[in-house]
Amino acid sequence: MRLPPDLLLSAYSQGWFPMAHEDGELYWHEPDPRAILPLATFHVSRSLQRTLKKAQFDVRRDTAFTAVIHACAAPQPGREETWINTDIIQAYELLHKLGYAHSVETWQNGRLVGGLYGVSLQGLFAGESMFSHETDASKVALVHLVGHLRVRGFQLLDVQYMTPHLRRFGAVEISAAAYRQRLAQAMQVATVF
Repeated sequence: MRLPPDLLLSAYSQGWFPMAHEDGELYWHEPDPRAILPLATFHVSRSLQRTLKKAQFDVRRDTAFTAVIHACAAPQPGREETWINTDIIQAYELLHKLGYAHSVETWQNGRLVGGLYGVSLQGLFAGESMFSHETDASKVALVHLVGHLRVRGFQLLDVQYMTPHLRRFGAVEISAAAYRQRLAQAMQVATVF
């Protein structure tokens, strides 16, 4: 296995994560600036609040991890290539079996329509990827994730790179040095997903 669990967990504890590139090789990333989503100031828009009130999705955790990671890896319009290759899938499926990788899923009429996955380690949750087959499905999963992390006492939600989508939820960019400081604090927190 190219990404054994001990290597992955050590990397996350130091601020690194792997991504597959177009050449099929795996590269380690430590973005500077780093995007995080502060749990205390997470913002939910009015339109998303209306969606949440409708309760049109059934939200579950860790019931379909493999389906979620495969959906995240699938090509989408405008994104034919993804950084999630077979090596990544196998490594994170094993992390899931070991209790470190988790999924949050949105279901509608018994069908998986959105979700996200990431890695939890002490007080860190590193969000890896999300997908949506229905409007707001991945957003609802993210809202549920943030609520769950707050309840469990997590300190840091790493979203790696800034996107306009994440910025709307209140994501901010901080320096790699500031991220490492927050990460060190999160590694002192004894909690589980």
